[in-house]
Amino acid sequence: MAPHKDTLFRSADMSLTQLYIANEIGREVVSALGELGCMDFRDLNSETSAFQRTFTQEIRRLDNVERQFRFFHMHMEKSSIPARSIYDFDENISATSKTEIDELVDRSQALEGRISSLNESYETLKKREVELTEWRWVLKEAGSFFDRARGQTEEIRRSIDEDDAPLLRDVEHSGPNGETQGERSFSVMNIGFVAGVIPRERMAAFERILWRTLRGNLYMNQSEIPEPIINPETNEGINKNVFIIFAHGKEIIAKIRKISESLGADLYSVDENSELRRDQIHEVNTRLGDLANVLRNTKQTLDAELTAIGRSLAAWMVIIKKEKAVYESLNKFSYDQARKTLIAEAWCPTNSLALVKSTLQDVNDRAGLSVPTIVNQIKTTKTPPTYVKTNKFTLGFQTIIDAYGTAKYTEINPGLPTVVTFPFLFAVMFGDFGHGIIMTLAALGMIYFEKPLSRGKLDELFSMAFFGRYIMLMMGVFSIYTGAIYCDVFSKPLNIFPSMWEWPEDFKAGDPVAAKRVEGYTYPFGMDWNWHDTENDLLFSNSYKMKLSILFGWAHMTYSLCLSYINARHFKTPIDIWGNFIPGMIFFQSIFGYLVFAIVYKWAVDWYSIGKSPPGLLNMLIYMFLSPGTIEEQLYPGQAPVQVILLLLAVVQVPIMLFLKPFYLRWEHNKARAMGYRGIGESTRVSALDEDDDEGQTPNGRESFGDDEEGVAMITEGITEGEHEEFEFSEIMIHQVIHTIEFCLACVSHTASYLRLWALSLAHQRLSIVLWDMTISVGFSQGGGAVGVIGIVILFYLWFVLTVFVLCIMEGTSAMLHSLRLHWVEAMSKHFLGDGVAFQPFSFKVLLEEEPVDL
Repeated sequence: MAPHKDTLFRSADMSLTQLYIANEIGREVVSALGELGCMDFRDLNSETSAFQRTFTQEIRRLDNVERQFRFFHMHMEKSSIPARSIYDFDENISATSKTEIDELVDRSQALEGRISSLNESYETLKKREVELTEWRWVLKEAGSFFDRARGQTEEIRRSIDEDDAPLLRDVEHSGPNGETQGERSFSVMNIGFVAGVIPRERMAAFERILWRTLRGNLYMNQSEIPEPIINPETNEGINKNVFIIFAHGKEIIAKIRKISESLGADLYSVDENSELRRDQIHEVNTRLGDLANVLRNTKQTLDAELTAIGRSLAAWMVIIKKEKAVYESLNKFSYDQARKTLIAEAWCPTNSLALVKSTLQDVNDRAGLSVPTIVNQIKTTKTPPTYVKTNKFTLGFQTIIDAYGTAKYTEINPGLPTVVTFPFLFAVMFGDFGHGIIMTLAALGMIYFEKPLSRGKLDELFSMAFFGRYIMLMMGVFSIYTGAIYCDVFSKPLNIFPSMWEWPEDFKAGDPVAAKRVEGYTYPFGMDWNWHDTENDLLFSNSYKMKLSILFGWAHMTYSLCLSYINARHFKTPIDIWGNFIPGMIFFQSIFGYLVFAIVYKWAVDWYSIGKSPPGLLNMLIYMFLSPGTIEEQLYPGQAPVQVILLLLAVVQVPIMLFLKPFYLRWEHNKARAMGYRGIGESTRVSALDEDDDEGQTPNGRESFGDDEEGVAMITEGITEGEHEEFEFSEIMIHQVIHTIEFCLACVSHTASYLRLWALSLAHQRLSIVLWDMTISVGFSQGGGAVGVIGIVILFYLWFVLTVFVLCIMEGTSAMLHSLRLHWVEAMSKHFLGDGVAFQPFSFKVLLEEEPVDL
């Protein structure tokens, strides 16, 4: 039987395949399969640790190359050197041979050494430049410090003499003038000094520590460096101060040095002689000039190397990522020592097998090997993974379903009806013609600029909106439709057609005014626009939207319940049809289907023309349960016996749902045991690797299925484990009781849950009216003139911004979440199993989407 065409209705047919690959072309084969992206490899070495696998050394070597690429990228960002974008390269970036990979690894190693050497030299020179710059500032400021210190020698001596340990005890005051006297004093007195630079934020703490440690036996001067000093490691500017401290005694000077160094100060030597100090400044300036030339040349060389790397770095990253993924997949293969062959097992869509075989044949032809790569299909009872083929349009809707759970293999995919039902239920809550247009235009803009937006870096919120741009488009289109039905455009009436109501021309002021219906005319589409701004508008729209929400909920859940019948037919489980679907459908339609019938029937009758008041449906439904057969307000003739019959039908379905399926399964199990049935999991499995010694016998004497004309073989090991559990009647009975109780209660709660369609639609409409009345309506009520025009313009922009952010974004997000809940809980619980395993193919495209190269 040919596999069905891959559609969104069901998951694709899958085949478990076994590949026999010559060891020489294992890498090339896996690389070609990665480009196809349709093979989900099974791990045949699950009991082997990662460090004991065959290709661990290759992976570690490629990890080191990735580290080197990150090292290059870090230095490029540090130097503000742009890299060539990944989108500037060809779409298919791949290494054609292992030799190219080896050359790239060697080149990366050499480049890392060169970049490291240049960077270390540059940072060393930069640190030296910072040191010389700070030294120059110290020398520059030290002159004024020394001048003030000489002029204040007497003041220092008097202040120190008051303490127990005077600094200037043996000062000689000889000399013809003050300058000579100061110079002789510093040379004769036992006074030392410490000069350096310290970060400005530590200056206050530095002074306090020195004062408390030395008990005031010091004289300190400081000044601020006007320009920040650049830290070569972080490229950040640091504000610093120059200081010079005079003190008496070598021990005190040593303490000052230790305290300075502990607080991050840099100390520099300064000569107290002014002429020698000028020579020092001249020497520092000369060394700074020479250093600037060397720095400039080093920086130019480093930037040139990084620029050359940046032209190819993105492509290199893609190549190494692909190569690493290839070896990680090869580590999942088993190795046959005797045949020098790699054996792989993988799930593959059946429709893609022909493409896989032709691709592998091309790889063999390019390699020139006479031994072909063999692809066998394996018979197995293991449930395959679920693969639903999607495109740009359906991907967002399918993601909504997959976020709840993965559909079981070949189970009906809820993503197909979600394409319509999700945006429609959203639009029922969001319905406004104007807001729908805004949302549609935003979605069309993202679709039109799809390529540039997908290549740019988007923030988290906008990237979510961009991913769901087609969902937003559908929601906007449906909102335009429902807005036209509600006759709402920015809370104002949308008068496309003539109204079916007309107001009287003659009426007295203060008297209530009632509109009259035009005979023989009905408004052709949606609600009549004359209902807007009437006193009973809210009363009418409330009743209308509440009943509509019940109708939509009933239709949505009935449709979803029918999907369970299709699933039961597909999986050939008739007991699910007779034990779950049919009694469940009868129960649901006997109560809520009857309520929907009553709503439509009440709408179809012109009660005022027959002179009767319309009955209340809520009381009718309540009395149907509390007092069967009692009718207070008749809806139609023969209503009492019909309600009694429907109620009995609903009650009878409960024991059927409770007991039919469990007892049938027990009878079926006992019948099978009586016939000597053994579970598939108890049968003997044979490896496809064994050669047949005799016809139909393996080397160990077990029966072998062998290969048929299509190359079908049995799986090597572990395929049927855990598929068939022992029958337990108690577990099945408990499960069925839970299912029955949950279904009966959910019919009530889920139907009531659809009333959110009415509640959010009402809230959206009322909020839109309030926003209009508080902004533009206020501007229109003002008088004319320049003030009025300016007020209208300002209020219009305020109204538009609030409309976009509050009504379109916030209200739209709320309605979307409620629509999501209606699908996940109310609809999908009627048919969705969601216990499948997602198909995770080895695909370079998926790999690069999950780990993008952001360059």
